[in-house]
Amino acid sequence: MSVREQYEQKAEAMAQPIIDQFGFELVDVEYVKEAGNWYLRFYIDKEGGITVDDCEAVSRIFSDKLDELDFIEDAYIMEVSSPGLGRPLKKEKDYVRSMGKEVEIRTYRPINKEKEFYGILSAYDESSVTITTEDQKEQTFEKADIALIRLAFDF
Repeated sequence: MSVREQYEQKAEAMAQPIIDQFGFELVDVEYVKEAGNWYLRFYIDKEGGITVDDCEAVSRIFSDKLDELDFIEDAYIMEVSSPGLGRPLKKEKDYVRSMGKEVEIRTYRPINKEKEFYGILSAYDESSVTITTEDQKEQTFEKADIALIRLAFDF
């Protein structure tokens, strides 16, 4: 396990009880380097959506707790955010929540000369995802071939 993954796991374990107290959902935790800076990002959600005030309240508690535990050696910027409309499906609970809804799938390599697919999420397991396309055909993808899967949204 990489140091990055260890930091993410420790941060998630630290954050989960705090998030539970608020009645929010901890969608994801990521520790990434962007433009020379390290970021520790917490994505939270709740029914009806997360507000700026929600993020601020959680951020204050996280900041104090992270200072107390002090397990990240590098300097970093901590952010608490809503996952947004285009959030990818990553965890089991994301797939459960998205069953029966339209999803967008982008693959690493073309399949029948296409790399983008849309359909209703009809099944999934630990290694594959199945959608029902507009013409009522089922199409199954190996998760290893999927670069991105998220809820589709129209503007």
